[in-house]
Amino acid sequence: MEPPVPPPPEEQQQQQPPRPRSHTVTTTSSSFTANLSASSSTLAYDREFLRTLPGLLMVTEIVLGLLVWTLIAGTEYFLYPAFGWVMFVAVFYWVLTVFFLIIYMTMTYTRIPQVPWTTVGLCFNGSAFILYLIAAIVDASSVTKELDKHNYNSWAASSFFAFVVTSCYAGNTYFSFISWRSRTLQ
Repeated sequence: MEPPVPPPPEEQQQQQPPRPRSHTVTTTSSSFTANLSASSSTLAYDREFLRTLPGLLMVTEIVLGLLVWTLIAGTEYFLYPAFGWVMFVAVFYWVLTVFFLIIYMTMTYTRIPQVPWTTVGLCFNGSAFILYLIAAIVDASSVTKELDKHNYNSWAASSFFAFVVTSCYAGNTYFSFISWRSRTLQ
């Protein structure tokens, strides 16, 4: 009598009962994501930042920057390219300033030490000062009654507030430079 011939491998798989599947999934994560998830479980809030001069300047930049671009946005600014530039600068730096305020208020900068925050702050405030100064000059030089008498007051007010916001960014640039210089000397 011959021994039974085993079925081919395809048939063996079909004949075996299916194995129960596990509901747990094993994954590995990098140390960066593990540290990030562990550190982000609690969100810090720095109330004292708003009591500092850079914090007050940042809040002023946000409030008056919003005023600059809403005064222009309420007019037919799109007919005049100069006001389009002012709108770009005002809205761009308003959004970034809100972003940085959230970063400073939640102390996110302490959770991401790989970023040179003092250098980032100096570059941000320095570029905001320069571009806002250019935008304020363009805004002021473009305000004439000959262009549009209906929008004159809004444009004149936006020009004034653009110069005030520029001075706030100049102050924050100074404080960022002091902070950056003290970090580089260490």
